[in-house]
Amino acid sequence: MPLLTGAEPFRHEGGQTAVLLCHGFTGSPQSMRPWAEHLAERGLTVSLPLLPGHGTRWQDLGVTGWQDWYAEVDRELRLLRDRSARVFVAGLSMGGALALRLAALHGDAVSGVMVVNPANRVHGVAAHALPVLRHLVPATKGIASDIAKPVTRELGYDRVPLHAAHSLRNFFRLVDSELPQVTQPLLLMRSPQDHVVPPADSARILSRVSSTDVSEILLEQSYHVATLDYDAELIFRESTAFIGRLAPGAVREPGLGKEGTTAGG
Repeated sequence: MPLLTGAEPFRHEGGQTAVLLCHGFTGSPQSMRPWAEHLAERGLTVSLPLLPGHGTRWQDLGVTGWQDWYAEVDRELRLLRDRSARVFVAGLSMGGALALRLAALHGDAVSGVMVVNPANRVHGVAAHALPVLRHLVPATKGIASDIAKPVTRELGYDRVPLHAAHSLRNFFRLVDSELPQVTQPLLLMRSPQDHVVPPADSARILSRVSSTDVSEILLEQSYHVATLDYDAELIFRESTAFIGRLAPGAVREPGLGKEGTTAGG
């Protein structure tokens, strides 16, 4: 199936400090593209892959699972690590869970973690029915585009395939058990008004990780897809400062220093 316009992956070859960005469940790189471009403009190497089953049609997501999504970001991390001095990982929603697992399993290969409205579990009564319900109902209503900012839209599916949702539920359980292995500096940014992921998920993550360098930022004006919402600039600013603090000299002002190249979209 052809990619939806705007769902293309993004890559930028910059300096020796790299950032791997992970988009959310049923979404696409479009939701993270402004963040990726902001980091790229400041001299960082950036990778924003398209997760398997995403960016085409919801039926394609239904035949994938968490192993496929994680394998994609794990591969990207290894490629970045081979050619970079430092690698930071970041993610939105499910992408936050992917980033946390990368940190848990790769240890010192990850220099820091930045997550926005990270998801930790599938909520509601329906979640407990998923093992059976997924064999009876192919999909349910979508979760994309929870954004306070008028007109702005997230490029995501209008349906959630239940086979994939069941796999996501299993993935969250796995990541939750691995959170104590996360020791890297952590920047967690969350929206008090989030209609997809409740505050309990961020609280659970903060209580489970072993990181001692932890910052929590509230995104007061945004809903779930805060990377496209009113607080997007706050996310960009805080993440740039986070990287600059942990990797002195890595962040440059736009237009200064080495020029990189972009690919995708």
